[in-house]
Amino acid sequence: MQSNGLKQSLKQRHITMIALGGVIGAGLFMGSGSLIASAGPAAILSYFIGGLVVTLVMFMLGEMACRNPDAGSFSTYANTWLGDWAGFSVGWLYWFKSMMTITLEAVLLGAILHDFLPWLPIWAGAFLMLVTLMASNAYSVRSFAEVEYWLAAMKVATILIFMLLGISILLGLHSDIPSPGLVNLTAHDGFMPNGLSPVMAGVIVVIFSLGGSEIAAVAAGESENPRQNVIRAIKSVILRVMLFYVGSVSILILCLPWTDKANLASPYVSLFSLAGFGGAAVAMKLVLFVSFMSVMNSFMFSNSRMLFSL
Repeated sequence: MQSNGLKQSLKQRHITMIALGGVIGAGLFMGSGSLIASAGPAAILSYFIGGLVVTLVMFMLGEMACRNPDAGSFSTYANTWLGDWAGFSVGWLYWFKSMMTITLEAVLLGAILHDFLPWLPIWAGAFLMLVTLMASNAYSVRSFAEVEYWLAAMKVATILIFMLLGISILLGLHSDIPSPGLVNLTAHDGFMPNGLSPVMAGVIVVIFSLGGSEIAAVAAGESENPRQNVIRAIKSVILRVMLFYVGSVSILILCLPWTDKANLASPYVSLFSLAGFGGAAVAMKLVLFVSFMSVMNSFMFSNSRMLFSL
């Protein structure tokens, strides 16, 4: 079965992981530390408010995707209900934004490859990753979906391990690490030490970090059973994103003082190191490599579908 020339071969698990792959990236692993350092413990409010806004948008987009599954997704809907100018603007703006994201992720991948292989120039590593993921996308949508499924699964596993480790520290299960309890929520000038402005500014950062969840709706046109699979995938993504973002950031806030700028520069590495994992920095660099690769892969898919629709 085909729709608009695209094969409908994606399962619900593919759509769910494609959306998660686009969402879970450097914004969570690296950007959360700077937001906590700016807003203090109240950064958790930034993640909650930002997550709530994205949740509402995704439910609305999910309803439209169930009514009219299309590769152009929100660009097509804007064109249908607001006019050609809206569809044109939304579609090309999304395409341009995706191109910048793909380029950035390729450069970051090249930089990590250069760290492990100093003889490989950054531009060569970026080009290699670009060609590799383009080949995966071009072969078939099913091959792309399987690659993205496992890349996203590795990121999810990392976050779950991190959360379990953080909870064990909070419960005092490590004899050599005293449990901080809830002290870091109010110590160091209170819960909102720098006022409301950094918290609200942080909402913008969170919404940007959550960009990628809309890919579930873009993939609707290639789902085996769009009306059922897409809404289930969107609900699943919303729950998991709220758990991973709000949950893991809450653990960071409880375990690390917001004034500890050095550890918050790379908070996930810091917490793993705190728990005694000597190779935490190398392991997290590998996780970031997988993360950048997954985000690049997801946006390459959504970008090509948006261009196809345009």
